[in-house]
Amino acid sequence: MKTPRKLAGALWHLVISLAVILAAWQGFLWAFSVSPFIGKGPLAVWGYLVAGRGAGSHLALLARQSVTTLRDAMLGLVTGTAAATASALAFNIWAPLEQTLMPVAIVLRAVPLVAMTPLIVLLFGRDLAAVAVIAGIVTFFPALVNVTLALRSAPREPLDVCRAFGAGRLSTLWKVQVPVAMPALFASLRIASPLALVGALLAEWLATGNGLGYQILDAAAVSNYTALWSTVAVTTAYSLALYGAIGAVEARVLRRLGSHP
Repeated sequence: MKTPRKLAGALWHLVISLAVILAAWQGFLWAFSVSPFIGKGPLAVWGYLVAGRGAGSHLALLARQSVTTLRDAMLGLVTGTAAATASALAFNIWAPLEQTLMPVAIVLRAVPLVAMTPLIVLLFGRDLAAVAVIAGIVTFFPALVNVTLALRSAPREPLDVCRAFGAGRLSTLWKVQVPVAMPALFASLRIASPLALVGALLAEWLATGNGLGYQILDAAAVSNYTALWSTVAVTTAYSLALYGAIGAVEARVLRRLGSHP
C-alpha cells in the first residue's frame, strides 16, 4: 500500500518540477526579450518534435543521435567513476600515493577540456577511446574527492574494533570504510551524470562528429534554432532522467546496506 503512494508522490513532484522548468524557460525568453528567430520556447520545441510538420523524422533523427550520446556519456561516467574509486581506494591504502597523484588530478581538472581535446584526439584517435577519456576526465575529479574524503570519515569505533581483532588494512577497508563511503559514491555519480553528458557532447563536437553534440553544432551552423533548442531540451531531459535513475538505484542499495531510511 505504501509503494503506490510513493510512486504517486514522485510523479507529482516530477510534474511540478517539469512545470517550473518550462515556466522558467519561457520566462527567460520573455524577460530578456530574446528574438523569436533565435530563442525557441517549449511550444516551438513541442511542434518540432511532436505536433508539427516533419515531427516524426525530427524525432527519429534525435533518437538515433541519442543512442550515440547516451552510450558516450555512460562510457565516460563508468570509466571516470571507476578510475576515481580505484584511485581513492589506493590513496587510502598507501597515503604517499595521494600526496604524489592528487596534485596531478587537480592540474588535470584545472586545464580546460577544450584545450586538452586536440591532444587527446592526437593520442587516442576519434573513436570511443577519445570519448571515454574526455567524458571520463569530467567525471573523475568530483568522484575522486568525494570518495577519498568519505573513506577517511569512517567512524572511529568500528575501525578500532577491527584493529583490536587483528583485521588487516584491506579487510577493514572492505568491511567498514567502503560501506560508509557508498552514499558519497552515489552522490558523486549523481553529480557526475550531467557532467558526463557535457563531456560526451564536447567529445562529439570536437572529436567524433556524431551524436547530439554534433547535431547541436550542425543546427547552429545553418541557423536552425528550433532544431538546436529541441536537441538541447532532449539532452536536458536525459540528464534529469539519468540523475533520477541513479537516485533510485542509490535508495535501493543503501536500504540493503542499512544506510537509508
